[in-house]
Amino acid sequence: MIPVIALVGRPNVGKSTLFNRLTRSRDALVADVPGLTRDRKYGDGRLGDRPFIVVDTGGLTGDREDLDALMAEQSWQAVEEADRIFFLVDGREGPSSADETIAAALRRTGKRVTLVVNKTDGIDVDAALAEFHRLGMGEPGPISAAHGRGVEKLLSAAMADVPLPQGPAAGEAGPDETIRVAVVGRPNVGKSTLINRILGEERVLAYDLPGTTRDSIFIPFERDGCAYTLIDTAGVRRKARVSEAIEKFSVIKTLQAIAEANVVVLVLDAREGISEQDATLAGYIAEKGRALVIAVNKWDLVEDRTQARERIEAQAAQHLKFMRHSPRVFLSALTGKGVHRIFPALQRQHEAFRRRISTSELNSVVRSAWDRRPPPAAGKRGPKLYYCSQVRSGPPNFVLFTNLVKPPHFSYLRYLENVLRETY
Repeated sequence: MIPVIALVGRPNVGKSTLFNRLTRSRDALVADVPGLTRDRKYGDGRLGDRPFIVVDTGGLTGDREDLDALMAEQSWQAVEEADRIFFLVDGREGPSSADETIAAALRRTGKRVTLVVNKTDGIDVDAALAEFHRLGMGEPGPISAAHGRGVEKLLSAAMADVPLPQGPAAGEAGPDETIRVAVVGRPNVGKSTLINRILGEERVLAYDLPGTTRDSIFIPFERDGCAYTLIDTAGVRRKARVSEAIEKFSVIKTLQAIAEANVVVLVLDAREGISEQDATLAGYIAEKGRALVIAVNKWDLVEDRTQARERIEAQAAQHLKFMRHSPRVFLSALTGKGVHRIFPALQRQHEAFRRRISTSELNSVVRSAWDRRPPPAAGKRGPKLYYCSQVRSGPPNFVLFTNLVKPPHFSYLRYLENVLRETY
């Protein structure tokens, strides 16, 4: 499972700056879901071959009552689910009473916490670190998040005991591998019901295999001779163990499940259609290169199905242009009607996910598309395509060898991508 690093501390100690440094991007995924603070950001980072998820939490005031309230709600959910916690403090200001209160609360979690002393550029580092020993958080790590100094050393120490991936990377397809399926979606769209319906179908053998971290579980099962593994994002167990309590939505678990999956099932509510949050999730799935099946649930509650289908297709064309090729399955997880159609869609998407095209065939298709519509010329030389190669599958990745100094505009690459989709 991909490890999670949570950044916590008082406001203005540099958490967001460190977040941008670790993710190497200012365009991180922002979660806007019911029950979660809007200032929490989630992003992907990588140290060599080790991927990780980093969470930028809201600033803590250190006030006793405020801290207890945050703990009672979900502002510390990232802390509770994190594998590693970076507790950021301001090296120029020195330790404050708020830092001491936050440190005491972090110690009670029993999690692995690294004290990160930020803004150490231009000051006596040894003197600054000596002050922070009184927080009782172990050896402090000095950094300058703004300039990147000390960040790689800090990250290397935190990730030292994280094992390197064995075999295919998370989400990649290896030989003779089962279809790993993550079921994701907004709260109350019917993810739990769909999972239970899938496991309760005839000819399905299921058992619980605990995941490597926290509440995430992997559920292997078979159907019609095909092996699957459900990656559960909602803490759901076998049908007999599911309570009537409202399921909790964890962004972290969802991001981990997407990264671990080959195919993702995005569950929608047929009555509500496609929301911005659904589009955000779909965008993250596309960014990760995962195959997607869209399950339009609660179809039994729709009165005018023709109108509802047209509305959803129009919304998909508007909000999911980048995933318009993904199949849509209209079903009712509650009654079971239409659920059987999800399995052929999963198999087709998994086959496409693992597809390999011979080099000669690939070059013939891409060269024909290039000749029909070449990219804009750079300077006096006309654009030339030397050859194209598929460098891996799961998901398919292709490399173009050309005489272009700069890569073609993304719209041209999308054109070539669409040609490959139409052809295969």
